[in-house]
Order: sequence, then C-alpha cells, then structure tokens
Amino acid sequence: MSRTRAATPEDAPAITRIYNQGIRDRVATFETRERQEEEVRARLAGASPAAVALNGAGEVVAFAWCGPYSARPVYATIGEHSVYTAREARGQGYGEAALRALLGAAREAGLHKLTSRILTDNAASRRLHARCGFREVGVQLRHARLDGEWRDVVTVEVLLDGPATP
Repeated sequence: MSRTRAATPEDAPAITRIYNQGIRDRVATFETRERQEEEVRARLAGASPAAVALNGAGEVVAFAWCGPYSARPVYATIGEHSVYTAREARGQGYGEAALRALLGAAREAGLHKLTSRILTDNAASRRLHARCGFREVGVQLRHARLDGEWRDVVTVEVLLDGPATP
C-alpha cells in the first residue's frame, strides 16, 4: 500500500528523474525537452496542487500535478493535470494513488474540474483515469507531431464539485 502526501520543493530531484523518464519514453507526453531540477523545484514552490506517492521505503515513485488550464479568468477553476510513475514502479498502483491524492488537493484548492489529453495508444493511462472517475470527452486527431509522427489524443475530464451532466 502506498502513502501519499502533498509534493514539496524538496521532492524536485525525484520528480525531475521521473518526469524525464516519461519524456524519454515518448508514451505519455509531447514534451521533448528534459527538465532541470531547478525548473521542477520552482513549479513545486508555486500555488498549484501537486501530490506524490511513496513506496515502502518512503521514496517518491509517482507524482501528479496540475496547473492552470488557461490564463483567461473564466477558466480559473479548471486545472490541467499530469501523472507520472517511475519506470521501476509502474503497474503497482502508485500512479493511481498520486492521481487520487491530486484530486483531493485540487478540490481543496477550489478547482471544479481537472482535464488532460492522453495519447490514444496509452491504454494504461486511459484505464487509470477511468478508475479515478474521469470521462473521455473525445478524440483529437493528429493533435501534434512527436518525433515526426502525428499522434492522436483523447481529452479526459472529471468534475470535482458534483456529478457530471451529459
């Protein structure tokens, strides 16, 4: 059973390592530039919710964070999120623990919705999001090129302040 807690700037080394693994693996993000620890530390020092999952040894093995969906004031209570798990810890429930902790933190921060885009062939992430109450809104075809190849994404969302309306 994993423990979770709010992420802090002191988690930057572990989160940077995990995030850069995800960038290198090319299965969960369109990001191609690896991050520096200082960038991650600065983001964690901000006001946006972030959570980590810890293994039995107390090491950070997964994280989930969100940031503003848009700078427009009408979208102020919507967060765009990401969740990443260390390669060696994937498939063990840590990503789900981190995402569920983020859902609670986002709700406490006053957000009413989280959203994200998932590469359509990332079946593990799609299953994870469904387990955590997200619904798939639709597929965006040829959303972006990754390593010269067009990739499709599915947009997901979850309402944090009540049931979804069709």
